[in-house]
Amino acid sequence: MTIEDRRLRERTARRRLIMTTARTLAEHEGWDAVTTRRLSTEIEYSQPVLYKHFASMEEIVEAVALEGFSELAETLGAARRSAGAVGDALTLTARAFSKFASDNPALYDAMFTRPTALHFAAEDTPLELKAAFNELRDVVADLDEVHDADTFTEVLWSALHGLVSLSRNGRLRPSHAAERVELLIAALS
Repeated sequence: MTIEDRRLRERTARRRLIMTTARTLAEHEGWDAVTTRRLSTEIEYSQPVLYKHFASMEEIVEAVALEGFSELAETLGAARRSAGAVGDALTLTARAFSKFASDNPALYDAMFTRPTALHFAAEDTPLELKAAFNELRDVVADLDEVHDADTFTEVLWSALHGLVSLSRNGRLRPSHAAERVELLIAALS
């Protein structure tokens, strides 16, 4: 192994450690607890080392969000592929989206509510965001009577996000979460 290869591997490992530590701290204590000072203490590297990998906390959040979109795409894809019928795929995918948000609240915040420079539906949209959107779009595209799969997918995505956000903030009855997803899918089918 060359020195350059070793340095690249070490740099990649440090970057991964920063992201993993930020995500773990956020999941346990919230994003407000994630600061460069706290991260440097947790990973035992100086703040300047952090800044060699990420120019700001926003970049760290963006990196975590991109990782989250990859995970969401995998989750939605697995749900879609496990379905027997098209209608089942929509239901299973919607449930998977809601469960992902519920199981990963800080990650979901990084992906959808924290300020980042990530853009959807733009020329510079990262592949990870496109992959997650396309998993939902693939389900929608298989439905009968859908003439504009992109817009339908945006409505589905928005509705699911709204349900997740309102539920997480205690604005909806917790005992009816599954029923709301079923009603949404029935209305959109």
